[in-house]
Amino acid sequence: MTVIHAPAPARQRVILAAVCVAALAMPLAFSGGAVATPAIGRDLGGDPAALSWVTNAFMLAFGSLLMAMGTLADRFGRKRLFASGVTGFALSSLALGFAPTITAVDVLRGIQGIAAAATLAGGTAALAQEFDGDARTRAFSLLGTAFGIGLAFGPVLAGALIAAFGWRAVFATGALAGALSLIFGVPRMRESRDPHARRLDWPGTATFTGALTCFTWALIDAPSHGWTSRPVVLLFAACVAFLLAFARIETRTARPMLDVSLFRYPRFVGVQLLPIATCYCYIVLLVALPLRLIGIDGYDELHAGMLMIALSSPMLVVPLIAAALTRWMSAGTISGIGLLIAAAGLHALGRALHSGAGSAAIAPMLIIGIGAGLPWGLMDGLSISVVPKTRAGMATGIFSTTRVAGEGIALAVVSACLAAFAQISLHAAMPHASAPAIAAAAARLATGDLAHAASMLPDAARATLETAAHKAFDDLLDGLTVITVLCALAVFAFLSRVRVQDEPIGADAGERRDGSSTPAAT
Repeated sequence: MTVIHAPAPARQRVILAAVCVAALAMPLAFSGGAVATPAIGRDLGGDPAALSWVTNAFMLAFGSLLMAMGTLADRFGRKRLFASGVTGFALSSLALGFAPTITAVDVLRGIQGIAAAATLAGGTAALAQEFDGDARTRAFSLLGTAFGIGLAFGPVLAGALIAAFGWRAVFATGALAGALSLIFGVPRMRESRDPHARRLDWPGTATFTGALTCFTWALIDAPSHGWTSRPVVLLFAACVAFLLAFARIETRTARPMLDVSLFRYPRFVGVQLLPIATCYCYIVLLVALPLRLIGIDGYDELHAGMLMIALSSPMLVVPLIAAALTRWMSAGTISGIGLLIAAAGLHALGRALHSGAGSAAIAPMLIIGIGAGLPWGLMDGLSISVVPKTRAGMATGIFSTTRVAGEGIALAVVSACLAAFAQISLHAAMPHASAPAIAAAAARLATGDLAHAASMLPDAARATLETAAHKAFDDLLDGLTVITVLCALAVFAFLSRVRVQDEPIGADAGERRDGSSTPAAT
């Protein structure tokens, strides 16, 4: 491929645009896939577990491999890894449009997640090498805005594509975005590596991935099989065993995948709290709300996607506003305030949804989006401001793993909680119904499959099932509100004085963020 030489500022703008376009495709794959899940179920069939894997297979592969991909980016080159990831993402997205079975969809979604991990790790590490200081803050704010655009328009775009062409057209957006990044951005990138990069920690990668897989699998199967069933108990036990093995490997190897010494610093821990908080106040709603709107409240995919714009549209502008506010306030304080705003929106949304989804939910959804958008625009920059520039691959790998793996775990937790809450409500409404039938119906309600839930409880009135689903969602929102408030308090404690341009922690003596040395170090 011919390298196109361009003036440095123009070249940097094209590279930033290419990474942002690739980043745009990831939330499109995430939120668009969530809207498409009911249509996939109607076309290909599948039980609740198989349909849950449509989203979870992507998130699990994405999150579990990000740290490993950060290592590969530092070792073999950020440009090379980005190009490989974008190619794999485009090809797997194209193949999803021809998947013949639900199993094929789940497998391809896992492959798509692996490619997304390589794309994000390589792309963000490349940006960290191209930009410094205020320019880096603006670049990562634009990256956050690109994610926001994908989240904002993913549901409505997916709904329009499903209405016009069917669910298979949803995945064509990923192929198109990947092709654009590959054609226009990759030729202008400069290759960069860390000369001191360690080798990939294969045992650590395998045990970490195994732990996440077993935990997610157990949460997905528990509503249908029971929390104390033999398969679920064995999966939880395997998760614990993998975690213990991972901890042992990482503390004993000379070149670990995860530098645990960084977690001794409170502000590094505080940065990891931000993606966890946004998972529970924002990300999980991008999946749970469309399933409710389409499956329980009777919206079609297009109108459900249009209603979801109220939740995700603030991501178009709020991250940039948050970056501007850092001139007067610390990034940690802005993030904590944003989480409290999101918690207030979650509480209001629960009250607004008491009588079903409608226009009353728009204002609370806007509040949630505004609150979540404040830390969203800052946490990418914060994640690399607390480590030396030469370790950008490690920093982005750890942070992005916390974000994406946390999203995958949060989605599995939320699905399991919805099923458990629905089961409690159905038991109270139908005390004489068989427990297995109630458990099966509750699992279907958690995925928005009201029709199959009714077939499993033929004596239940439709109003009874809808009430159980609504009560489960109310209980879920109450739990998410509590989690978000607790995260906000922790962020105030750890990050209230941290600014995006603060000097990094854990740097070698005399090393600056721009990679130069102080006179003392020289």
